[in-house]
Amino acid sequence: MSEETKEAKAPVPVVPAFVLDPSHPMAHLADQVATPPREGDVVEGTIIELIRGRLYVDLPPFGTGIIYGREYLNAADVLRKSNPGDLITAKVVDPAGLDGYIELSLKEARQAAIWGEAEQAILSGTIYNLTVEEANKGGLILSWQGIQGFLPASQLSKDNYPRVPEGDKEKIFGELLKLVGKQLAVRVITADPKEAKLIFSERSGAEEEEKTNLIDKYVVGDTAEGEVTGAVDFGVFVKLEQGLEGLVHISELDWGLVEDPRTMYKVGEKVKVKVIEIKDGKISLSIKALKENPWKSASERYTKGQEVTGVIIKYNKHGALASIEEGVAGLVHISEFGTPAELKEALELGKTYPFTITLFEPKDQRMTLTYAGAKKAVKK
Repeated sequence: MSEETKEAKAPVPVVPAFVLDPSHPMAHLADQVATPPREGDVVEGTIIELIRGRLYVDLPPFGTGIIYGREYLNAADVLRKSNPGDLITAKVVDPAGLDGYIELSLKEARQAAIWGEAEQAILSGTIYNLTVEEANKGGLILSWQGIQGFLPASQLSKDNYPRVPEGDKEKIFGELLKLVGKQLAVRVITADPKEAKLIFSERSGAEEEEKTNLIDKYVVGDTAEGEVTGAVDFGVFVKLEQGLEGLVHISELDWGLVEDPRTMYKVGEKVKVKVIEIKDGKISLSIKALKENPWKSASERYTKGQEVTGVIIKYNKHGALASIEEGVAGLVHISEFGTPAELKEALELGKTYPFTITLFEPKDQRMTLTYAGAKKAVKK
């Protein structure tokens, strides 16, 4: 065997790794050795050359980067204004790309910068004036820096929050549609680049903190004085002494039937209320809870089979409601009359008729009545 063959087959010597002691004066240099760029990293380099739809970037000590193809077309407007020697920031798409070059993206770097800016905006609480582009049943769509974001209805300010009965989604949607085209002052509260999720709030951080602090001052069962700030179909809004606003639902206004809250309470009127629920940052109030429940004493005056007189106060799909005293009403079922028209002909709104109690459960506030007028007419 020749000396050349022996040399070719000789094993490559293994050089033991040399590790500097941390106390060595040159040990700090090891920390300064740059890590090779990986996919997703944002890097900065100097433009070397722009030729035939390809832009070359010097990325010492790792080599040369390239922007070409679709990535070049996406950033063509910016790249045409660039010159050799200019600094450029780009995102690594492929560390071992075309012909060994580090493949870069200018557009993705811009996106990364925007998401970084969004995160800073959260920390600083920066306010942006943005125009509402669309609405859906959950909230509003707005765009910031070319990224579409979402403003949940729950994050709207008090002035723009859709006040609709019992959270009716269709009615909420109708109110939200009215905000399309309107400019709102919002802040970023969530920025998730992986999920491409950008969430806004029209409420200021100070307002949120203040509201939380105010709610913490109340517990269920508290009573307070307040001022009516609004009357709507489904109840009245009351501003409490601490400045917190709560809703008195129409069902909590009175023990008797309430058709229109506006006829009972006016804006500016002082009322006493009881806190009946605190949930999801909202406080629910009751006015009737501070009044005596008429059903409690009704058990002493009425019983099943008793004949009573009642006034027709409302029709519904099951029949008619007849009130035998303030706050105590029973259902006269439509099956007694056959059709709604026949029921309304026999029992007119606002008129008084004789009835027989067929079901009486005061604890559950339930009562059913049978029309006794026809029977009396037969006896005569």
